[in-house]
Amino acid sequence: MKKILVLSANPKNTVKLRLDEEVREIQAGLERAKIREQFEIITKWAVRPADLRRALLDHQPEIVHFSGHGEGEQGLVLEDDHGQLQLVSTESLGRLFRLFQDKIECVLLNACYSEAQAEAIFQHINYVVGMNKAVGDRAAIKFAVGFYDALGAGRTYEDAYEFGRIAIDLENIPESATPVLKSRNLPPTPSVI
Repeated sequence: MKKILVLSANPKNTVKLRLDEEVREIQAGLERAKIREQFEIITKWAVRPADLRRALLDHQPEIVHFSGHGEGEQGLVLEDDHGQLQLVSTESLGRLFRLFQDKIECVLLNACYSEAQAEAIFQHINYVVGMNKAVGDRAAIKFAVGFYDALGAGRTYEDAYEFGRIAIDLENIPESATPVLKSRNLPPTPSVI
């Protein structure tokens, strides 16, 4: 069984995202999946830096999905102890994921401007998806649903990435080039700015 650890953070002093809808749609898709018994979803909300570290240690997931905000080179947005924005640096994330390189297969950073973090994590994890610019709520949700629908059908991570992009296209949302896959099995995807 593959564990999918879904980490969400939407601090009070940031723009409200539909993270609950994203998680609901992922769960619904995997519940109807052909191989649903091969996946377990674990969700963590209002994630703080300590929660991130502890969740990885406690659950030992194969897939890590982050939903929230990104700030480009500055890092990913988590919460502090008061529910306010706390940035986690790209370098720290890379170092953290290095400690799980023997367990984690795929990381999906469903956050704006998260390509820098994807690149740092990719130094240690074989499949990482990040966003090369801002991504709208609808596009982020459609991408996640298409991605996990494909995994639930037994497809590869590369196929899941393409299904996610196609899910955005099929809804006529002009953001299918925003998700970027870093894969040991593919040539590098050019960044679009």
